[in-house]
Amino acid sequence: MKWLEQLTAPENLLALLGVVVTVGGLSYERLIPGRKRIGYRVQMDTLIDDSTQGGPIHQRLRMLENTPDLAGASLVLLRIENDGFRSIDADDYITAPATNHRGLTATFPNRTVRDVAVTEPSHPDLLRHLPQRGTPENPGLVCAGNEISLPRVPLNKGDHFKLLVLLTGAGTDKPPHVGGRIKEGRIRNNEKFRRPSNRMLGLIGSLLAMLILQSFGMRVWRDDPLPRGCAEGDLTIVGSTAFKPVAQDAGTAYQGDCRDARVTVEAQGSGRGTKTLIDVGEAAKGGFPSYLAFSDGPEGDGDPRLKEHLVALSVFSVVVNKDVRMTDLSLDELRRLYSGRITNWNQLPGGPDLPVRLVSRDAKSGTRGVFESRVLERNEISRTSDNCRTPKFTGDTVVRCELDSTGEVLKTVANTPGAIGYAELHSAEESAQKGDLHLVALDNRKPSIDAVRERIYPFWEPEYAYTYTAPPANSLTSKFLDYLAGDTGRNLIEKHGHLPCAAAENQRACQLATGGR
Repeated sequence: MKWLEQLTAPENLLALLGVVVTVGGLSYERLIPGRKRIGYRVQMDTLIDDSTQGGPIHQRLRMLENTPDLAGASLVLLRIENDGFRSIDADDYITAPATNHRGLTATFPNRTVRDVAVTEPSHPDLLRHLPQRGTPENPGLVCAGNEISLPRVPLNKGDHFKLLVLLTGAGTDKPPHVGGRIKEGRIRNNEKFRRPSNRMLGLIGSLLAMLILQSFGMRVWRDDPLPRGCAEGDLTIVGSTAFKPVAQDAGTAYQGDCRDARVTVEAQGSGRGTKTLIDVGEAAKGGFPSYLAFSDGPEGDGDPRLKEHLVALSVFSVVVNKDVRMTDLSLDELRRLYSGRITNWNQLPGGPDLPVRLVSRDAKSGTRGVFESRVLERNEISRTSDNCRTPKFTGDTVVRCELDSTGEVLKTVANTPGAIGYAELHSAEESAQKGDLHLVALDNRKPSIDAVRERIYPFWEPEYAYTYTAPPANSLTSKFLDYLAGDTGRNLIEKHGHLPCAAAENQRACQLATGGR
């Protein structure tokens, strides 16, 4: 080890730091705090009947001699495990209402599932969640075509089970895979992560070799590559205040994963956002501006310079001050309120003796556009108040004010007796927890993601992201849009009460909602 003694003290420190960083980087996927993960790997995939191949030489188990329907049979042993550091509950699986029992789907391309058995569970209680003969409440393992649907199995850290699957068909050249979605985590094929030692030693050795060469005067410079899915630079997000919480959380998460990116959110309303995007695009004089504008519903009046990207279905809610005490309004009652025909809540059955104060958004607001088109089916009446409490002119009988953002609407409704307004669902729910306002159902339909997915609640709108022309493939704008469509982005969108259109189970609902735009 004489060569090591030639290194100076700082170089020894650098060498140690390099080892720590290398090991830490390779261990990040497994040790990241708060990450939930289901791993799977194929432990066996073997043909047990090749008689379909023809020719004088083939192999067939004797038990298959009288079963011509099992020609080309194969056996697969699939191990599924919780290989993260957190337990996974049944509620952690993200499913659509029509497939609410399903947690995971094992797919065997170009083959047909004939039978399946659960083997080697890490503890007997797992079999209770994986019955081969299910019930309506727990259908168990459901085989259909080339897929096996698995129920939402709770898995503690280290829990595992195996599926022994009998198949027919000529698809043994295409490996099986397991799909699904879990909150705050992901599902992956972990075979390529099973043997890190050689790669780890190679990386450590390479790093030490570079430091040794440096000590003898051979200095090697190399820029660190950007992580996959990352781009460097600055991105400014403008537009919808209703979608602002998603944009802020997604920007923070992206910056955490991509150290050379800076994301700034300057939400000022959907209409103002697309106008800002056009202005910076024109100022770029043929270049691509690193701007993204979110809009509640389509914006830009068909301007060919604006490129539209469908992101989510946003859910909105009507809210009233706590003193109103009404939890449901018919659409007819709501329309009469916003036309000025009802000026006191006691004009409605069960309403208190309080003057109605309409708290609205300004004309450039996408949320207001949604409210007018999907709920009122007409424009709102003119503004009559600057303070949301008293009319501006003595002849006005209706109090109606306009505010610039979702947050201002919710704050004003909470602080103004008799007030009614509207806002994005998740923000409204958070404000309602303080007790100064509450949400109102429409025609006995409460606002929710499921109600929108089932098309039984009227107050919703597609959420679009706009770019000035199509973004270059490697630009920060393009990478950020890809990030929104990935696991982290979808989870954040759903956490904030929206329906992510990138999720497979939501794509039909999004297509129907947009009319194939």
